[in-house]
Amino acid sequence: MAHLSRRRFLKIAGFSAGAAAIAGGGTRTLQAMATRGPAGETRTVPTSCDLCFWKCNAIAHVRDGRLWKITGNPADPLSRGRLCPRGTGGIGAHFDPSRLHAPLIRRQARGEEVWAEVTWDEALGYVADRMQKIKATYGPEAVALFAHGIGGAFLKHTLKAYGGVNIAAPSFAQCRGPRDVGFELTFGEGIGSPERTDIANARCLVLIGSHLGENMHNTQVQEFAEAIANGASIIVADPRFSIAASKARHYLPVKPGTDLALLLAWMNVLVTEGLYDKAYVEQFGFGFENFAAEIATRTPEWAYPETGIPPELIRETAREMARHRPATLVHPGRHTTWYGDDAQRARAIALLNALLGSWGRKGGFYYPSSMDVPGYPYPAYPKSERGKVDNPEHKFPFASEAITTGIREATISGKPYPIKGWLVYATNLVQALPAQEETIKAIQNLDLMVVVDVVPSEIAGWADVVLPETVYLERYDDLNVELFRDPFVALRQPVVPPPGDQKPNWWIARELAVKLGLGAYYPWKDIEEYLDHRLKAAGHSLAELKQVGIVKGAKPPRYFDEGVATEFATPSGKIEFYSSQLAAAGFDPVPRYTRPVEGPPGSFRLLYGRAPVHTFSRTQTNPILQDAMSENEVWVNASVGARMGLRSGDYVTLRNQDGVVSNRVKARVTEAIRPDCVFMVHGFGHTARGLRGAYGRGASDSQLITRYVTDPLMGGTGTNVNFVTIEAGA
Repeated sequence: MAHLSRRRFLKIAGFSAGAAAIAGGGTRTLQAMATRGPAGETRTVPTSCDLCFWKCNAIAHVRDGRLWKITGNPADPLSRGRLCPRGTGGIGAHFDPSRLHAPLIRRQARGEEVWAEVTWDEALGYVADRMQKIKATYGPEAVALFAHGIGGAFLKHTLKAYGGVNIAAPSFAQCRGPRDVGFELTFGEGIGSPERTDIANARCLVLIGSHLGENMHNTQVQEFAEAIANGASIIVADPRFSIAASKARHYLPVKPGTDLALLLAWMNVLVTEGLYDKAYVEQFGFGFENFAAEIATRTPEWAYPETGIPPELIRETAREMARHRPATLVHPGRHTTWYGDDAQRARAIALLNALLGSWGRKGGFYYPSSMDVPGYPYPAYPKSERGKVDNPEHKFPFASEAITTGIREATISGKPYPIKGWLVYATNLVQALPAQEETIKAIQNLDLMVVVDVVPSEIAGWADVVLPETVYLERYDDLNVELFRDPFVALRQPVVPPPGDQKPNWWIARELAVKLGLGAYYPWKDIEEYLDHRLKAAGHSLAELKQVGIVKGAKPPRYFDEGVATEFATPSGKIEFYSSQLAAAGFDPVPRYTRPVEGPPGSFRLLYGRAPVHTFSRTQTNPILQDAMSENEVWVNASVGARMGLRSGDYVTLRNQDGVVSNRVKARVTEAIRPDCVFMVHGFGHTARGLRGAYGRGASDSQLITRYVTDPLMGGTGTNVNFVTIEAGA
């Protein structure tokens, strides 16, 4: 098998107009792609952003028939009238020169990337025919769907109508899953998305490897700035001096992999010095005595040789948290799949918040609410007798959502039953899942792989059929009815037409269902009828939402002292300091620290994170965002740089413990990172040649993540277990 970085992407064959199917191919220019209209006309259209899962409501501005700019919707509790850099640059998605323009079908062996442009009727007929053959031979469960974001809702509906049950998103097992499970085990509820963090009212904010200001979640970043302006005390524990660390009163450069030891030591100080919220714990807590006995030996002196943080600093920061309780918020994080013990680390964060009395209290965690918008009255889905494949025999007993890598493993092994078809929507699995070669091995076992995307991503390069979707500024999506501080219902609607033969996800899902003989599951003629039906059932209308973009409900109580019922959906009905359900399943009922595995001599632990102008690996071809950041860097400690003779801006390559070598990448030689690790922004080093301007720019952390450790509680893939050496002179 050829190395991924050497693969060609689109080679159009069989049609004289084939070259036009390459994104931005032929004579198409950004100007020609823009829609035209009457000169001098300016109009605004309320819609919502799709550059990340936050889905901020926005106002798109169209001048002379062309997209001009996009701004925040002042009525929106998410954006509060201000967009992040990604959202502001969102119009670049419409003008992206890498866009796919027509359906493609593979004409030779999978992986050879020889394609033909076809009509939508031919493409969807091809997909439906092969799905019916898989269903007849292996059953409907043998087709799985990987989908990310609200745009996947209608494809999920089609697959469920078909009889499919295997539906997963990397957002669980590769991102937030351990955090959600850790809090569910403790409080009986997850954190939500957007998170229920009351940052604006926090008097002390603790960030453990959480990069606010770089991980650009709009509301949280705005509230972070407000908290700083209001004099909140910021405590940051991170191997890297991040943007958030630059705002901190206390910065703790913790050794990678030892965060749980630090958390246990903080809790030890709160308990042994009597600084925790005794009344709160006595009223709401369960198993506190067993918990206190378990952490009794986890002193700051014990934690010091593990974490590298002096005992006096551990005590000082624990006391600082106690001074501001209950308005002390220990942030739960977002991307929490690090070392394989991540659900227990997240549970320790939940327990630290419980000691501080912050759950359900102002400045801690509020109780969210949502608008009551009924769903559409569809027919019942077929029932599956075989169930899902991702978690056979309930191996990961606390997994609350489907596990992507579990579906991948079943595709490779054929157990508990074969998976023979993948539908992939808006997620670049080659970049999103660890161990790329395992993903490719699974793909080779498929009878059908369909990718719905807007650009020719790496995962599209392995597909049998590629279906070009409209970008969010060109389509309707399902209604956004989030759980949030203030309840609301929001609309995403088209602002301009697409530049080519792209189709919206709802149309693709509906037409595929019709070809599968499932038209009864789509009784509405178009999405406007569907949306209007749901909105009228809630006392609103599509005409209303098209004008204003968002409707808010009455403000409910948010905290215990405002009338929120103090109920916890745990077995004990209380906050579980000691977890009987973990003990019954053979796991530690109180989190315990295990020393992380070290890398080979002379290597550095590979860490990665986000940048404020990019979303995962999705936005590197957006011409506006690409101009803001066209490649990533590798952060290297200054002492390492001096030893190697490196200066910032020098190009290097990285070689991981399994011999995989990265593209060349610029070094950033700095004091702002520990000498035992390096750091990269995720999403660069693209290997798909169709990604114009992004191909080969920077290095891919995903390529170097060839190993992972699976969380035994919930199946998350810890990926901060890879190590690299630095090779200069690239």
